[in-house]
Amino acid sequence: MSGDAARAAALDCILAVTLDDAYANLVMPRILADAGLRGRDAGFATELAYGALRMQGLYDEIIAEASGRAPEDLQMRVRGILWIGAHQALELDTPPHAAVSETVQLAKDTGAERASGLVNAVMRRITGRSREEWLDRVAGGDSRDDLSIRMSHPRWVVTELEHALAEHGRGDDLEALLAANNEPARVTLVARPGLVDRDALAHAVGGEPTRWSPYGVSLSGGSVRGIDDVDAGRAAVQDEGSQVVAAAVTAAAARPASDGERWLDACSGPGGKTALLGAIAVGRGASVTALELHAHRADLVRRHVRALPHDVVRVIKADASAWHEGTFDRIVVDAPCTGLGALRRRPEARWRRSWSDLDDLVVVQADILDNAARMLAPGGVLAYITCSPVLAETRDIVARSGLTQIDARAAVAEVTGTEIGAWGEGPDVQLWTHLHGTDSMYLALLTRDARV
Repeated sequence: MSGDAARAAALDCILAVTLDDAYANLVMPRILADAGLRGRDAGFATELAYGALRMQGLYDEIIAEASGRAPEDLQMRVRGILWIGAHQALELDTPPHAAVSETVQLAKDTGAERASGLVNAVMRRITGRSREEWLDRVAGGDSRDDLSIRMSHPRWVVTELEHALAEHGRGDDLEALLAANNEPARVTLVARPGLVDRDALAHAVGGEPTRWSPYGVSLSGGSVRGIDDVDAGRAAVQDEGSQVVAAAVTAAAARPASDGERWLDACSGPGGKTALLGAIAVGRGASVTALELHAHRADLVRRHVRALPHDVVRVIKADASAWHEGTFDRIVVDAPCTGLGALRRRPEARWRRSWSDLDDLVVVQADILDNAARMLAPGGVLAYITCSPVLAETRDIVARSGLTQIDARAAVAEVTGTEIGAWGEGPDVQLWTHLHGTDSMYLALLTRDARV
């Protein structure tokens, strides 16, 4: 019975994402709680929902072949049920008879009983071939279109990632990166320095210290609910790459660090980087001003920093492209972006974004960076960060800024305890999901000393 509840919960998540524009990572915890699902059942429901959303491009091609009709012509509930069935059959190795019967039962139990005959027929055809046979049938060629279908990424995303890899000297890595985007991410915690010891946290939660971040703890899975340090704000879920790039700005040395520095987090919501910056600031005698455009996200920032001394982080609801208040010694611009570096964490993101979004975002990114540059103190350091490797959002924006780059590799090497040469040709740093096991975060460190 728990399996039926898990499949129903997965369908609820899919419908919330596809019909109501919800975000899977935000809506799924509530759905699981409402269904009373925990442990393995919760994990199964999450895998079904996230896997179906992530791989929908491939599954739609298979459904079209198996049904003889365009998936877009199916009621969304039926389409979601078939995504779940295809995922069970082709990714989770569910025995064919079970995949068919469970998917038909899901249709009957969730308001699609009239389509159960169609679901039965399509699922029988899907389970009649192996995954490899289906890949050969719907995407058996060597073109980028075939690769897009096989790896279930929109064609424009494949193109942008290919260009970014080539620019960074990794032109042969495209398929490896796409495959990594389709692997669920491990849960990573940040142990905020001065609030909780990283090794003690790892021991308490049964995790392991992360490879790159000196603050990270990697978990094998499961929920973080009920972890005391997380509940108290001394620790939080935060990708390891995000930890590294946030810490790097505090290690950068365009000039010697000093007590009393003013730091600015220009795009602070939801607050994970802000809290890490704040925790580091406590030990450095610095203060942090955090800007966030949206009130509800500003509240999230305040919640993230609740364990810090109250006078360390000041949260302001403001537009980072226009707000101005003196100068700051260190500025973080974690710019709004396509999020194409975090596709393994956001299963619907690749389908929700479009090329036109990219055009709109680069304008916002440039405006925020330009305004932040006007507040950068002489000799100060500005970190331009995106959770995207796309060139239009990264190197192109930095090149147009008129700021001078300093070698971000040195700061990242200091944070990670590695050699500078491990981080590419520089002066910027691009993390890659398939190489580093992190989100594909981009970091450029800038100064205004030699403005051109």
